[in-house]
Amino acid sequence: MAANPAAPAATPTKIRHSDAASLSEQYDAVRGFTEEFCEPLNTEDYVVQTVENVSPTKWHLAHTTWFFETFILKDHVSSYEPLNETYAYLFNSYYIQAGERHCRDRRGYISRPTVSEVYAYRAHVDDAMHALMSSASGKQMHELAPLIEIGLHHEQQHQELMVTDMKHVLSVNPLRPAYRDDLTRAESREAPALQWVGFDEGVYEIGFDDEDPDAGFCYDNETPRHREFLESFQLANRLVTCGEYLEFMRDGGYERPELWLSAGWAMVQEKEWTEPFYWEAHDDQYYLYTLGGLREVNPAEPVSHLSYYEAEAFARWADARLPTEAEWEIASRGVPLEGNFVDEGHFHPQPLPEDAEGAVPELGDGPLHQMFGDVWEWTRSHYSPYPGYEPLPGALGEYNGKFMCGQFVLRGGSCATSRSHIRRTYRNFFHPDEAWQFMGLRLARDAG
Repeated sequence: MAANPAAPAATPTKIRHSDAASLSEQYDAVRGFTEEFCEPLNTEDYVVQTVENVSPTKWHLAHTTWFFETFILKDHVSSYEPLNETYAYLFNSYYIQAGERHCRDRRGYISRPTVSEVYAYRAHVDDAMHALMSSASGKQMHELAPLIEIGLHHEQQHQELMVTDMKHVLSVNPLRPAYRDDLTRAESREAPALQWVGFDEGVYEIGFDDEDPDAGFCYDNETPRHREFLESFQLANRLVTCGEYLEFMRDGGYERPELWLSAGWAMVQEKEWTEPFYWEAHDDQYYLYTLGGLREVNPAEPVSHLSYYEAEAFARWADARLPTEAEWEIASRGVPLEGNFVDEGHFHPQPLPEDAEGAVPELGDGPLHQMFGDVWEWTRSHYSPYPGYEPLPGALGEYNGKFMCGQFVLRGGSCATSRSHIRRTYRNFFHPDEAWQFMGLRLARDAG
């Protein structure tokens, strides 16, 4: 896949904390990537909050900074002086043990501090972090490195939210402005026929392997590693495309209650869903809003911005189902951690890449494609703790564990995810009616 000529600088291939110098370099790369994404924005773009789930870009810039200040500087640097004591209240998100916080749905009310003052806040904390990393003893760095590492991954999560939140902010503007006018558009073409890849029944281990010396970082919800029995199953060798989803729509997909879960059908009726999020019809042609502006729907690219309800209804229409997260993880083990990530600079799902001769290769019974990047893939697995799960101690234990109710797991990352942030065991999770993230699907079915 060719990178966009104006692609952002790549983040580290894997965030590790082998020594203070390399950790400081990784810190600069991640923090710099956040600000690089903001370069095309105007001041007015930073402050808009369209719905509760969408936070202003200015808030993301400040909250990721608050994280380092709260969990590292205030606890480990006795001489540290906050730039502004009230920022702890404004930019806490949901960490109850870390103190009082401003209402999530009112983040767009915060006109002050200004954008320039938030950047000054970032610089203040960055200076203190660099001073800490350059002066810490080996023993101190052994204690601090895991906290810095989780802070960097936390910031990468918010980088992804910045991409998707800015897309929502710009999309509701009647002018349909583009985030960047130079984003390339994939050529419209036919997608190769979908094939099925089979996997045998058996007892498999899933979850993060902390005994693997090359495993790197994980969140607590990816642990502990444990065994699960799987019946034999098959997984589609590529993602569902926009063209295939159009067939579902033309076959009355949004008008047939027998295809939908009860809660999903209620949502179709209440919200009057007739097409995926960001799609709109003009003169019998469907268009979708992208960060490059409004474009005609490309039938070859992966369908995106689907809720769980829509993904599940499509799978039922296709005489298939969604995979479990265990099936997805087992199937991914033979697939390289490569794909259309934010590092590529497309900011949009891409069709299967062409081969050297400029044609889409035929896909037989062979490897799975598009497992990483492009879109987060819905699974049918409820987001719940693994057997033996224990959250981190203290406020950081609120990071994942307290959300294990009423949500579904997604796997694989998206075109807004950093390559250095993803891994096979990563468990993303959202409510079944949410679709503003880059969410799509891969079909599964029972063998035979």
